[in-house]
Amino acid sequence: MTDDSSVIRISEIFGPTIQGEGALIGQPTVFVRTGGCDYRCVWCDSLHAVDSRFRADWRAMTSAEVLDQVRVLSGGQPLMVSLSGGNPAIQPLGPLIRQGHAFGFRFALETQGSVSRDWFADLDVLVLSPKPPSSAMTTNWAALSACVEAAVAGPQIVLKFVVFDAADYAYARDAAARFPGLPVYLQPGNHTPPGPQDDDAFIDTDGILQRMGWLVDLVMADRWFAAHVLPQLHVLLWGNKRGV
Repeated sequence: MTDDSSVIRISEIFGPTIQGEGALIGQPTVFVRTGGCDYRCVWCDSLHAVDSRFRADWRAMTSAEVLDQVRVLSGGQPLMVSLSGGNPAIQPLGPLIRQGHAFGFRFALETQGSVSRDWFADLDVLVLSPKPPSSAMTTNWAALSACVEAAVAGPQIVLKFVVFDAADYAYARDAAARFPGLPVYLQPGNHTPPGPQDDDAFIDTDGILQRMGWLVDLVMADRWFAAHVLPQLHVLLWGNKRGV
């Protein structure tokens, strides 16, 4: 029998492919997407890993089973492993990170910063992506600060913001001012929702690039030279297709 506290709910494991966004954009990566989330962002592009109606598709796996699959996908070569979701912080990922490090793997985790864990300090990269007004979610700033404090002695910590409009941009400016020591990454939001199969739905590439240009112009006009403005590269390459 497996201790339930050590079971990880997995939505999908795939790769290697490139990381499509943020501080690790372009880096070869295996993705471990967990199931379950404490948020319901209105523009969520990963509902298959968030909504409980997809729970039957999630697998209960031990950290050893997850690591075995990662090693098969990577051909036994250590590389970056991206822990995503949903919100991966609600899963017991500490043992997976420690076991993976023993084989030379590195781990990046992306979370909205609503739940802090002591094992954040064992990560190599912690991406905090608090959700702006367009998500229809409310940020708990104390919880986000707790995530920073939990990881401060360990990984590289960065802030990443999806920006759809002026209110989102103002939110990103305010959030970055609260954590002045953290690198900031901005990306234009993808307003094309996934199709019925979350795959090859039409992507308004022109609209995304126009929003990208608008965002660059705002950052330059504000002389916010500490911010990195990047596209969601995976969206431009593969649209909403899953598993890439």
